[in-house]
Formats: sequence, C-alpha cells, structure tokens
Amino acid sequence: MPFAPTFPVRSLADVRRLEAVPFAQAVPVRSTYEIFKSSAQAFGDKTALTFLPGVDEQATPVRWTYAELLAGIHQTANLLHRLGVQPADAVAVLLPGCLEYHLALWGGEAAAIVQPLNPLLSEEKLVSLMTAGRARVLIAWGAEDEAGMWAKAMRIRTQVPTLRTVLRVAPSSTAPLPEGVLDFASLREREPDDRLVSGRDIARDDIAAYFHTGGTTGAPKLARHSHGAQVFTAWASVQLQGVQPDDVVINGYPLFHVAGVLPGSLAALSAGMEVVIPTHGLYRNREVIANYWRLVERHRVTVLSAVPTVLAALANVPVNGADISSLRYCRTGAAPLSPELAARFERLFGLHVHESLGMTEMAGISTITPPGVHAPAGCVGLRLPYAQIRIVALDDHGGATARELPPGEHGMVLFKAPNVFSGFVDEADNARAFTADGWLATGDLGWLDDKGRLHLTGRSKDLIIRSGHNIDPKVIEDALGSHPAVQLCAAVGAPDAYAGELPVAFATLVPGASATESELLAFTAERVDEAPARPRRVVVIERMPMTNVGKIYKPELRAMAASAVAETLCREHGVAHAQVRTDRDQRVVVAIDGEPPAALREALARLGFAIQPTRR
Repeated sequence: MPFAPTFPVRSLADVRRLEAVPFAQAVPVRSTYEIFKSSAQAFGDKTALTFLPGVDEQATPVRWTYAELLAGIHQTANLLHRLGVQPADAVAVLLPGCLEYHLALWGGEAAAIVQPLNPLLSEEKLVSLMTAGRARVLIAWGAEDEAGMWAKAMRIRTQVPTLRTVLRVAPSSTAPLPEGVLDFASLREREPDDRLVSGRDIARDDIAAYFHTGGTTGAPKLARHSHGAQVFTAWASVQLQGVQPDDVVINGYPLFHVAGVLPGSLAALSAGMEVVIPTHGLYRNREVIANYWRLVERHRVTVLSAVPTVLAALANVPVNGADISSLRYCRTGAAPLSPELAARFERLFGLHVHESLGMTEMAGISTITPPGVHAPAGCVGLRLPYAQIRIVALDDHGGATARELPPGEHGMVLFKAPNVFSGFVDEADNARAFTADGWLATGDLGWLDDKGRLHLTGRSKDLIIRSGHNIDPKVIEDALGSHPAVQLCAAVGAPDAYAGELPVAFATLVPGASATESELLAFTAERVDEAPARPRRVVVIERMPMTNVGKIYKPELRAMAASAVAETLCREHGVAHAQVRTDRDQRVVVAIDGEPPAALREALARLGFAIQPTRR
C-alpha cells in the first residue's frame, strides 16, 4: 500500500500515538523501489511528475503517470545492470531539473548506489567525490547551460579511475556521441519495463545513495543513506504533513540536495501527490519566481515549499489577481526564518510559514511543524515518530558534552532516529559526527519548549566569540531583519586582535527601498539587548552570496569582513595600495608593494593574515 497519514498530527501526544504501533508494523517497506511499485499499483494513470519547459501558458507541460515512472525506473535499473553495474557500485548524476533525474535517482537506487552531484562544484571536487564513491557510471546532461555540465562531464571522465561509462541525457542534441559515451534514452527504451531483470532483493540496510555535504569551501564529505533511512523519511513526512493524493507541490529544490530528493520528491511520490518541476533552472530561474503565483493558480498547487531566501523573493512578487486559494500548507527549512519575513508572508498572502529541520545526515528531515500548528519563527516543530532528541551543554570549543539540559535551556541538538545516515564514506569524517554513546551531533543550537517542540537558535560553527562571550548571530539577524528596508541579512564575526571576533552584519535591501548603513546600525543596536552582541558595522551589499540550494553562504561574508579589517589596518599604517584577497581556503592574503612596515606585518600576523609581495 502507498503511504497515507494515519490521523492528523498536531502535538507530541499524537507522535506518541503513532509510536504505539511497533515500528516494523508501521513501516514494513524496505526500499525506495518498493515505494514506487506500491504507488504505481495504487495510482497507475494519475500524474506523478509534471515538467514545465517554460513558465508561460504556451509552454506545454510534459507529464508522466505513476505507471510510466515505474516503467522508466525499471528500464533505467535494467540498463545499469546490463552495463555491469553491481549493487555496491555508484552511479553519479550530473543533471539539471528534469524528468530524467527521477529515473537516474530511483533507477540508480534500484540497481546500485546513486550519487547526485552539484554541477556548480569545481571539476577538482567533482573528481574527488566520484573517486571517493568509486563511481562506475556517470549520467550527464548533454547540453550546455550556465553550469557547463556537458563540458565538465567530458573533462572529468578520464580522471576517475573507476568510471567506465558516460550516459548522455540529450534533450535536443543531434551531435555525434564521443567515444565511450552512450545515449541514455535510446538504450533505456530497449530494456524491459515491467521488472528488475537482476531479480535484486533490496534490504533495508542496503546503501541507496551517497549525498555530498557542502563542498563550496573545503573538502565535501560523502554521506551514506540506507534504503531504510530514505523510506522512513518519506513515511514520517507523510504522517506529520498529512499528505494526500490530491496534493500538488512545485519542487524547485535542486535534486542533488536531500531537500529536493527526499522530503520534496520521495515523500510526495510515496503518497500519490503530483510533483511539478519548474523548468531546468528550478528556483534559480528568475522567471519561475516572477510567475510563481500564476503557476500556483494554473496547476492548483496545494503545498508551497521553499527555503527562506526564496520566500523573501516571493514576498516581492505581487499576486496580481492570481487565485492562490488552493494552497493549504506552506513549509520552509534549510536556513533560519526571520520573524519579520514570517509575519510579512502571512500578512501578504495569508499563509503561515511552517518550519522544519532537515539535514543530509538524517536523510533530509529531522523535525516537522505539521499543518494547523502555528508556532513562532525559529520553532522547527516536533520530532519524528520513533526518533529521540536531546539538548546537551557545549564544551569550551562549541562541541557537545554529555550533560543533558532541561526544556527551556539552550545547547546542542542531538538525535537518534531510523533515518540517521550510515556514516560517511571516509571513516575519518565520522569522528565528530557522533557522540561517544552514538547520538548524531548536529552542530545545531536550540532548545525544547514545554510542548516538546524544537526551537533553533543557530549553528555552533556560526557563533561569534567575542572575548569569550558566545554571540548568537540570529539575535542580530532578527533585529536587523525587522527593518522594513531589509530584504536579507546575516551576521558574522570579523577578526579582532583583542576580542578574537567582533560582530559585523551584511544586508541587502528590498527593491526600491533605501536605508543608510548608519541608520541600519542604529536600528539594530536599539533592538539587541546585550552590548557585546551589537554589531560594530552594518554593510549594505548588492547581492547576498548564496549556495546553489538558496542558503546564505556565510564563509564568503566572513572573508569579506576579514578583508575589510585587513584594508583598514593597511591604511592605518600608511599603506594605501595594498591588494587584499582571499585564497581557496578563505584565508586573507595581503599583497603589498615593497617591504611592509614592521608594525603592520605584526598586526596582520596576529590575525592570521598572510603577506605576499605584489606581483608584477
């Protein structure tokens, strides 16, 4: 049977009611392949996926039914099997938003281990990830786009020792295939579409996917997901979100990210929903944002799901008469939601924003605020059934201790749950992932209220440490974000020789709005109670740095803050023409023409900045 909500969940007591049924009885499904078999049997000719080639009404959507999706999954898995792919091999995927991505994902998991890749990563990092995963096949987009996927695929294919085959997904290309490259569509169509030729019996603990964490700076890590973990994420999401077969969601998350793959797709498809893919560019396509409310009206969308930065962009898009009454549930996650944005969204569109917590290490979902539960911004909802949560005190380095804290006290969030990942591929990466007694150390900071709901306050790695005083950047961000002219904002620590770090905030402005940096600084200072937490400076910038998922990218802001400190030091020591940059590890490098004054050299060294002679 497909997944369906047992009853409406509104409280921790309801979660405990679900737990009254033994886990094996509540979630008997062992693999993602079983999910698609059940959904095809139950929903057959109902639309599963709708791809929008464009946002205007003249662009004809391409629709696949549940039966067609399962047939394509069978064909893809059978093609991979015929190519010699074994269950322990990895199938790397380098695609934009498209229908074929779902064949690569779920057909890949039925045959082997799927490895979705962020196309915006450097070739060096892509090669490193594929080598670590021992990828045997690469399924790549055969047309050029902003990420240059095909060119990257052609350059990296000779650099991965285990790679044997590249399958080209070519939307309209008739260019000849390079040697060693095969056409995905033509080969897939030759395969049986009614069964797995391999006869594979997938166990709950079998590894389904390798998802990479971050990777925009430093070395990305490969997290292993079991089939059981992904299945549980889908089941729990359906239970707490009340997913119904007549629901429709626009999934604009990239499918190399757990949010788009698991809560965004697998959960929906396990319960008979229709998932709309908004062009190849997804939410990165500005036309999708500009026409979002019309798309809601046209496709009778019932669930709005987007990260806070996308919600902020949508808040600037007028409804202009579009009928959005079909929307019943608005959810967000992946990054903090400011109280001001939550209030503005509800005021403009009548939609309460329900927050959740998700992470790669928990197959995309950890806590959920169910429909009908109105909670303040920062509350990410209830734990999942059969999961455990603890809040523990921090040590001097921001790590987790064994001392558990009572409700209301702030500390690090720990989890045990059926969807906790199976560890990183590189065993060395697991040392800090778990506590000594086996709890997942999330790095998230938060507290539990008397209703058992989790409230997040930030990340331990984002704490600004000023003279031993831990400053939560969210306090600054909530204050600055409440200014009507501010669109997005973030606070980081700028290096300081005496205090260690001083808080600095960055902001972008609402289109058409104006505000000076001094005005924003005074506004924020009035609303931050603790004097050490008041920012030294507010910097207005044209563009907020973002990850490909839509999270604010704080490492770039830290580098900007550090560079500003270096430039100030150079001016104070009479060096007017220093060139300040950051290297690939976000370390500040100051290039000076000639020998710098000794006092400047000492001042820069105290902050860990490097000095190089100016290149001629």
